[in-house]
Amino acid sequence: MSSHQAPYDCARDLAGTSALITIFGARAAMRGEIARDCVGAGLRTRDGGALATLAEETADLLGDVVVVDCPTLDGAVMAGLALLDARAARSGARLVVSTSLEALDDVFGLMDQSNPQILIAPSRAERVLAVGRACGEAGAGRLREMSEEERLHLLQLSQQVEAIARSLDRLSGPQGGVQGEWGAPIASPLRDSMGHLGESRPEYRPAAKAPRANQALPDPRLVRQIIANRQRRARFFDAQLFADPAWDMLLDLTAAHGEGRKVSVTSLCIAANVPATTALRWLSQMVEAGVFCRAADPIDKRRVFIALSDDAMAGMAGYFAALEQPLATAA
Repeated sequence: MSSHQAPYDCARDLAGTSALITIFGARAAMRGEIARDCVGAGLRTRDGGALATLAEETADLLGDVVVVDCPTLDGAVMAGLALLDARAARSGARLVVSTSLEALDDVFGLMDQSNPQILIAPSRAERVLAVGRACGEAGAGRLREMSEEERLHLLQLSQQVEAIARSLDRLSGPQGGVQGEWGAPIASPLRDSMGHLGESRPEYRPAAKAPRANQALPDPRLVRQIIANRQRRARFFDAQLFADPAWDMLLDLTAAHGEGRKVSVTSLCIAANVPATTALRWLSQMVEAGVFCRAADPIDKRRVFIALSDDAMAGMAGYFAALEQPLATAA
């Protein structure tokens, strides 16, 4: 296994140890590109080779952060991902997994223990930002408290990673656009609705319990009409003005429940009307918050579907019931 050392040693976790990024993937050229981008951000990397080599490694050799490139899946890759997921969960390593929309359902279903960051056809800039975020999470887990010097160091590392990502963002596509790593141009998932680089992770607080248990979900045809009306706005306005992936996913799952239809991870990401990686980040947070739940495919245990939790169903029923109530007249 080869190792790449950063030209300057600034990327250390909060315990003072140089952060180690281990890179796995079938394509040697892509592993090299990922290593060069990480080294440029001040990170120390190690080439882990193909995913099949995971069966030969021990958990303590994973490193602080593991980056996986797997645009396509076969039996050996799927076995490697499942093993990696379990070992990372035990060792505390943070995972960044690059895949394709076609392989997303299988990757999401396989990796349910380690809470990985899953990127869909990411740009080089997006991948560097994800690795930087994972380094921060790995370092934060090593010490109970941070000194002022450590806080300053983590801030400097974050700023440096973002600066590298900005440079890659400019180089990866025409007019500042982002080029997907499998060659297809994609909408930039690095910018929020105000155009800022480095989108923050969505955060949720538990919602209040729904008012009455006897409220039913609305007719799915009504929900589909609402979804169609929301999509129709894009004919007249920039769709980014109204980006609301959480609500779009809630509406899609509400309609699907009434239709008796199971919803895959890929389908739900498409329904969110934002870049796939952004949608997946929101979906994961909604699962963590208990708004969505994972449902195993009874036929193929490797796959999972996404559904509304009981609380979310009650909340959507209460919301639509409230819409039907007449407006109170002024006294």
